[in-house]
Amino acid sequence: MTIKEAILKSLEELKELSTHTQVYNHLIENNYYEFTKGKTPERTVSALLGDFIRSGDTRIKRVKGNGNFYLYYHTKNEQLVDIENIIEDISENTTVSKKENLKYHERDLHILLSSYLNSKNVHSKTILHEVSKNNNDNHQKWIHPDMIGIDFLKLQTKTTQQFVKVLNTRDIFKITSYEVKKEINTDYELKKCYFQAVSNSSWANYGYLVAFEISSSLMDEIERLNQSFGIGVIQLNANPFQSKILFQSKYKELDFKTIDKLSKVNVDFEKFILNIEKILTADEKYLKSSQKELAEFCDRYLTEDSDIEKYCKSKNIPMDLD
Repeated sequence: MTIKEAILKSLEELKELSTHTQVYNHLIENNYYEFTKGKTPERTVSALLGDFIRSGDTRIKRVKGNGNFYLYYHTKNEQLVDIENIIEDISENTTVSKKENLKYHERDLHILLSSYLNSKNVHSKTILHEVSKNNNDNHQKWIHPDMIGIDFLKLQTKTTQQFVKVLNTRDIFKITSYEVKKEINTDYELKKCYFQAVSNSSWANYGYLVAFEISSSLMDEIERLNQSFGIGVIQLNANPFQSKILFQSKYKELDFKTIDKLSKVNVDFEKFILNIEKILTADEKYLKSSQKELAEFCDRYLTEDSDIEKYCKSKNIPMDLD
């Protein structure tokens, strides 16, 4: 049987809420699957359990336990595990229950997004709303992106770069705006977040709504909104390299009036744009130093699994790990 079939069979036989470790041990003990590749088969099981949930597979469900981990069960056993009473017990035994599980801040997710974007050769920067002029103006929150990113077309020679500049700026770079959220569970939350992303990314080539947890029941409505308004959606993962673009963003021309407005009110945004300008106008001998300056200005990112796991645990960001 395949590894996914082994996971499903194990959960069905366990007949209780189980961690990914318990699922892994069960399938190994019963010789349901033999791992021949990879050094961390237990993590593979954890990742695949998460994939079942994110893809909306109705055969597996999960709840959050008393800690930074998930408990899984097969829906065939829903009556056996008495899920409602278990969830109630978890709430009673945890002083802050849901708040405890979600006590990480929205901005704690930015480094995960920057790590994902860096793996796609995108330079990204958090735009701090609080440093903007007149930051108490509620209207300004509808023009500020949470993060912005730029992806440069990699050209082999300076001559080619200059030639492309003359022909079409669309072929040199693309600027993307990101609106970051922790959870989107209801239609109301989706509409509020989505149209905030529409407003905050009106100036950019591409706009994305990024969320750590998205209810699978909202996918049809997200698809409709994406087709109508063009904002893409990214499902962010605690392992940023497992993040997924659920719906692609549609290209728009840059709105330089809004870019100018944002540059006037926010110093981080202005510096990001100035760094881009330096790269686009730099002589060949100064190009590398300009690129280095942008890289140093942008958000830091993580590349090692151990650093990512350590960071998520320190911020109480849920992972598919015990």
